[in-house]
Amino acid sequence: MKNLINVFFFLSTFQVIAQFERIEDAKRLGGSVNTSAEENFPIFLKSDGALYFIRTFDEDSKYGPNDQNIWVSEKEGELTYSRGESVKKINNKFNNCIVGFSSDESKIYLLNAYGGKKDLKKGICYSVKKGNNWSKPKEIKIPELDIEGQFYGFHINKEENVIIISYSGPNTKGEEDLYYSELVDGKWTIPKSMGEAINSSGFEISPFLSENSDTLFFASNGFGGEGGADIFYSTRVGKSWEDWSKPVNLGSKINSPKFDAYFTMSDRFLYWSSNREAQRSDIYYTTFLPPPPPLFASAEGTDVTIYQGTDGKIDLTPKGGVAPYSYQWSNGSKDEDPQNVPKGTYEVVVTDAVGQKVTVSVPINEPGPVIVQEIKPEITLPQGVIYFDLNSSYLNKQNYKDLDAFIVKMKDYPNTKLTIISHCDRRESDTYNIWLSKRRMERTIGYLIEKGISRKNISGDFRGEREPDIKCDNCTEDQFTKNRRTTIQVAPN
Repeated sequence: MKNLINVFFFLSTFQVIAQFERIEDAKRLGGSVNTSAEENFPIFLKSDGALYFIRTFDEDSKYGPNDQNIWVSEKEGELTYSRGESVKKINNKFNNCIVGFSSDESKIYLLNAYGGKKDLKKGICYSVKKGNNWSKPKEIKIPELDIEGQFYGFHINKEENVIIISYSGPNTKGEEDLYYSELVDGKWTIPKSMGEAINSSGFEISPFLSENSDTLFFASNGFGGEGGADIFYSTRVGKSWEDWSKPVNLGSKINSPKFDAYFTMSDRFLYWSSNREAQRSDIYYTTFLPPPPPLFASAEGTDVTIYQGTDGKIDLTPKGGVAPYSYQWSNGSKDEDPQNVPKGTYEVVVTDAVGQKVTVSVPINEPGPVIVQEIKPEITLPQGVIYFDLNSSYLNKQNYKDLDAFIVKMKDYPNTKLTIISHCDRRESDTYNIWLSKRRMERTIGYLIEKGISRKNISGDFRGEREPDIKCDNCTEDQFTKNRRTTIQVAPN
């Protein structure tokens, strides 16, 4: 007998950790995109590789050096970008900021700075691409979103049904907290806090969700770290947007003693903004090795062939992960496929070359011990059954003949228990047939007693037409006859 066990090992949290343990040192993005002004919030278009970002404190800005505008930079080479140009259709005299793109890149999300008034209500809006230009931005209405002060931000997930908001909102723990709003039945919900785990007494800003929305990246000064603001990540621990794991610092290869924020991911690169080498922020990047494929394992056990034998065996098959694999079995074996094993349950820990582990348990069984039983001879009527005439409970000549032969045979077994069970065909009512089968049982028992078999050794039952020997719709006379049977069941001591 073979037993097949399959085990699957995969945790998105493990993949996130693996990514950030396998990164290179940070580098300033090449080309002329980084200037003496401040560049932050990098977002890349997948369609053509263009880089959208925010530039502030640009001496050549139309509205003065303190103006904040959206810029786009063309890719000049591998990780090299031009100085770029202002995206005029969505820039004005107020502070403009890109929030993100829709998954098909036909829509751009922006801070709502397009109401024509300096003290306009703060919020988020979107613009639709029309050829090489963008349409007039349209506000996204989030109920009860009331932002005070100058520090706030947004991020929208890939499915465009959740908006993460950074601002000083209701019951904020610190300077800015992270909140969320969901799109439900075509309407956005009132913002709710994302919970105690990721909101601190400091500020939480620049939220960014992974593609499958199970990992949140953000910058904070409330969890310690390398400097004034570090980038952290946290993973969802349930289906709720309020349940997150304890934030993990991305480490010194990304975070510096100064300000680091506005994290994003594109292909196998990580991007963010930092002022580690200047007074104002520039765009930095690093590469990371892709996470290893998840480790699987299955095992098939072949049972021992004899009682207390040792010819059991196990066929283990590791899949995925990174070869070579190592094996540690509960019986001490380090073989992939242990042989000649006795009955038992065997557990193995499979470890791949990058430390991923999976555990498989395999039962090995064996047959039970051979038990020799004394076989007593079976005692039955020569025909095993007698048949009554239609609507009759009286024994006919053939019945007497069969019963007499049975009684002669039973003289050598005086203490044998007999059970008499009588039946009828279905040509009368059920009530009548119950009565008739009872009469047939009684007459059979009476004849056996008359011939010397002890009454204490005989029991009986009568079942009418309920259990025909032959089930038929248009029964023949022969089939009806076989259903009018009385059987004698013999139980030898």
